[in-house]
Amino acid sequence: MATPQFLLSSSKYSDSLTVVGISICTAIICETISWILIYRTNSYKSLKSSIDKASKKLETMKTDTAKITTKKSKTKKIDRVESSLKESSRDLSLFKFKSGAVVALVLVVVFGLLNSLFEGKAVAKLPFQPITLVMKMSHRGLSGTDPTDCSMAFLYFLCSISIRTNLQKFLGFSPPRGSAPGAGFLPLPDTKTN
Repeated sequence: MATPQFLLSSSKYSDSLTVVGISICTAIICETISWILIYRTNSYKSLKSSIDKASKKLETMKTDTAKITTKKSKTKKIDRVESSLKESSRDLSLFKFKSGAVVALVLVVVFGLLNSLFEGKAVAKLPFQPITLVMKMSHRGLSGTDPTDCSMAFLYFLCSISIRTNLQKFLGFSPPRGSAPGAGFLPLPDTKTN
């Protein structure tokens, strides 16, 4: 009788499952690092609560001003709350920056390890023939002309994005609702004209 490890290694899905498994482990390690460096600290908790309070206050102020005619004092208060929210979101992004550097280092090391293990080897088959741009990404580093071959880099990239994002949502580590994507480290320019 063959051992289970031999069955897995001889399986036609073994390379794919290995990449997906390593991606899951990497996501767990990265979220653990983020929890240690960010999410369990009092500074993060206070920043998150201030963002949540400011976003709720801004929502109520905007709904109130929609019902009542806008006054200059209300507009100034809304502007003050918006600037406070932007400042808190910027502070939160800077606070997360140190963890981001450590997580990036882990991801680079794991990617280098996987790249050396699966160099030039197709780890999966795509169920369709991708468009040219996607095929250049999915066929990166592979010799051969089969457009449905999938390289380790493409599978790892897709798994990392989807698994880590869903793991963050599951653990409750997603960004506060008031921290808009444009209000982070490099905020979008203000569209208001004063």
